[in-house]
Amino acid sequence: MKKSDVVSEILKDRLYVSPKNKIGEAYAPTNIALCKYWGKRNQELNLPVTSSLSISLADKGAAVSIKVNSVDQVILNNVILTPDSGFSQRLFKYIDLFRIENSIFFQINIQSNIPIAAGLASSACGFASVIKALNHLYAWELSNRELSILARLGSGSASRSIVHGFVEWHVGKRDDGMDSYSELIEKEWPELCIGLCILNRDEKKISSREAMQRTIETGSLYPAWPAKVAVDLSLLRQAITSNDFELLGRTSESNAMTMHATMLSAWPAISYCLPETLVTMQKVWKLRDEGLSLYFTQDAGPNLKLLFLKKDLHFVVEQFENVEVVNPFR
Repeated sequence: MKKSDVVSEILKDRLYVSPKNKIGEAYAPTNIALCKYWGKRNQELNLPVTSSLSISLADKGAAVSIKVNSVDQVILNNVILTPDSGFSQRLFKYIDLFRIENSIFFQINIQSNIPIAAGLASSACGFASVIKALNHLYAWELSNRELSILARLGSGSASRSIVHGFVEWHVGKRDDGMDSYSELIEKEWPELCIGLCILNRDEKKISSREAMQRTIETGSLYPAWPAKVAVDLSLLRQAITSNDFELLGRTSESNAMTMHATMLSAWPAISYCLPETLVTMQKVWKLRDEGLSLYFTQDAGPNLKLLFLKKDLHFVVEQFENVEVVNPFR
C-alpha cells in the first residue's frame, strides 16, 4: 500500500475539495520518547517495529500557518527556503499527498523554537503541525487518531505530537497501518520536569532514517530490541499510573542507553555522542550516586533531556547552568 492510498482512505471525498478557510493555523509540541521508536517494519508508511511512549514538551514545538499562494514556498523561522533545499523538498513531497499535481500551491510558514535536526524531534512537531494546519485550512474535522496516522506518513514520531501529555504510539498489525496510531494516556503529572541540555545545535550528519535502517540491517544487538521495548513499555505504564518517578527515570534512561548500544553494534557503528554528551552523562550518574533523583534520556542526537521532579528544580538548575526547564503539565 502507498501513502496516497492511506490518505484516500481517511479523507475519501474530502481530499480534493477547495480550502474552506483563508489560512490554516496550528501548533504541535515536540515530544521526547521515554520508550524509543527505533526501526521500521514498513519504510513507505513509516510503520514501526515496536510501540513507543513519549511525553510532549508543552510550549516547545512548531507553529504553522498555511495559505494558498502563487508558488510553493516554505518560510522557516522567517527565512525563505530555496525550493531545492532538502527540507522544502521533503515537506512538499508530503503536501503532494493532499492535492492534485499543480492544482494549488501553498505558502507554509513555520516558526520552531527548537533546534532543527539535532535530536529534539523537530520533524515530529513539524509534520504534526502541518497536518493539523491543513485540517484547519480545509475544515476536514479529522479525529486525533486520523491526524496521528496522517502525521506518521511525514515522520514516524510526528504521530506522537498531535496531542499534549503522555502518548503511546501503537505498533499495529495491519499492513495498511490503519491500526498504527498514537493515543493520549489520560494522566497528568504536574511535578514532572524535563531539562533540555542543548550541547550542540548543529544538524546531525546521519539522519534518524538512515541510522535506523543501518541498525536493523547490520546491528548485532538489534534482535534483542523488541523484547526490551515490551518490558520497558509495561514498566513505564506502571510508573505513570502510580506516579513512581524512580521507575520512570531508570526505565527511560535504560531504554535510551540500549537504543544507542544497538547503534554501536551496527556497521559502520553509529554514535551520536559528543565528548560533552559523555561528560554530562557522567555528571548525572555522579549526582544520582550522591542522592539526587535525576535521570536522562537521549534521542538520535548529542543532546540530553534530564528527568527530575519539581522539588529538585533549583538544585538541577544550579548544577546545569544552561539547562532549559520544561513543565509538560503546567
